[in-house]
Amino acid sequence: MQKTLSIRVHPSIAAQDRELRRYIVRELGIDARSLSDFRIRKRSIDARQRTVFVNLTMDIYINEPAPQAYFEPIFYPDVSEAPRVVVVGAGPGGLFAALHLIECGLCPVVLERGKDVHERRKDIARISREHLVDSESNYSFGEGGAGAYSDGKLYTRSKKRGSVEKILRVFCQHGASTDILYDAHPHIGTDRLPRIIEAMRDQIRRSGGEVHFQTRVDALLINKEKVEGVRTSAGKEYLGPVILATGHSARDVYRYLHQTGIAIEAKGIAVGVRLEHPAHLIDQLQYHSREGRGSYLPAAEYSYVSQSGGRGVYSFCMCPGGIVVPAASGPQQIVVNGMSPSNRGSSWSNSGMVVETRPEDLDGELGPFLKEAMSDESFAATHEDIQEPSNPLRIMYLQEAIEKACWQQGQYRQTAPAQRMADFVNRRLSADLPASSYSPGLIASPLHFWMPQAVTRRLIDGFNQFGRKSHGFLTNEAVVIAAETRTSAPVRIVRDNNSLQHIGLSGLFPCGEGAGYAGGIVSAAIDGERCAEAVKNLLGG
Repeated sequence: MQKTLSIRVHPSIAAQDRELRRYIVRELGIDARSLSDFRIRKRSIDARQRTVFVNLTMDIYINEPAPQAYFEPIFYPDVSEAPRVVVVGAGPGGLFAALHLIECGLCPVVLERGKDVHERRKDIARISREHLVDSESNYSFGEGGAGAYSDGKLYTRSKKRGSVEKILRVFCQHGASTDILYDAHPHIGTDRLPRIIEAMRDQIRRSGGEVHFQTRVDALLINKEKVEGVRTSAGKEYLGPVILATGHSARDVYRYLHQTGIAIEAKGIAVGVRLEHPAHLIDQLQYHSREGRGSYLPAAEYSYVSQSGGRGVYSFCMCPGGIVVPAASGPQQIVVNGMSPSNRGSSWSNSGMVVETRPEDLDGELGPFLKEAMSDESFAATHEDIQEPSNPLRIMYLQEAIEKACWQQGQYRQTAPAQRMADFVNRRLSADLPASSYSPGLIASPLHFWMPQAVTRRLIDGFNQFGRKSHGFLTNEAVVIAAETRTSAPVRIVRDNNSLQHIGLSGLFPCGEGAGYAGGIVSAAIDGERCAEAVKNLLGG
């Protein structure tokens, strides 16, 4: 017999299989020997009150065995002789597009400008050790994309576009823990995600698909408003419909599309800082306890949102028990991001703290900052580029201007400019800085003075609001690190809502976060599957 049971228990019970079994037996009033097994279907933490509970929904098996597996694995056929489809980019969008193309009986040819997920580690290590950024192999470029080394969080609100459960099952089939199938905020961890990505690549190749690294696509092959393939930087051509899943940092792709007259449009992003607290402090605040998380709770998460001056101010990509990492993808940039290992066991917790930014803001509050950036002769954009309201790259120019200002403040290294949180709010320079997880090092800098005032003013207002909601959150024990600019793509590559093809070019399928249609690992993966399905429809599959 099978029953469904929903319970609310103390964390010590939820964390120990033996205690949980005893609770189930008492709750159902059954003989302990009749309890064959149980399977958790949903798990969440309720920390709204002083006593923290864990909510569980479970399938209970009485006098019958539980199924051997949580899910039926997907079958990937041999597609070595099937029609080729070019997939540009091996991030979540590209990898899931490739796997779903195989399900659809099509052969993916994945072209990734960076290195495989293990070789990337060496180049990423050099950023911290030598302050050198390889423009083709970094936190953004390489197998797995930005998601491979930026936490592995799998929570998404994009549930109407496709099956989140399917995406999670694919991760599990390639090595992820089945915990992600039932946790309210599923998370893989940066220490485990690379092995899973490698397993996905191996599956693509076993099924007859191709994966090519250090293969940068520089041009589309266009014939009479139809994309027939791509040309790489080495001059090699790959033919077939193209799924363009290059990620939100491939600015050379945006420039190419704009210069070629391929329709793109500016879109809003969010910019700000990365805020880092001692993890124990966040645990104390969120779990309402001086002891913090104790023995049975995970590192605490938080989520804050407010309004200031007609724009949203909110936490983004919160990494409990994580570290802050240097995420630049080219020279003369400082960009910060956050990530966490699977155990979320570091001494710090961090989150992006960002301000909603719209294209029209460049003609208003953000205009002075961009004009000041123009005084630097090495800045990529011209005065006309910035002033032209119809230029779809203007938000990208803002990103570049902020990142270059950070690099200058960081003394032309990956040393990140930073300020204690309360000092930032009170507009005073920090005499010293707390210990930080950011390995290239921090340098005290008046962020409140040189960052765009439209951003810092709203961040200060937001921090004050968050501090009132959670006493102790606004503290000089926390440090504000600049700058968080890669929250999403600064452009949208315009596509038809039904066919998912570019509005002006058949055979081109803009995909994922870099195309402006996703915002994280799961939503990008869902969009990759949708684009693969659209290619199948185009080819009459």
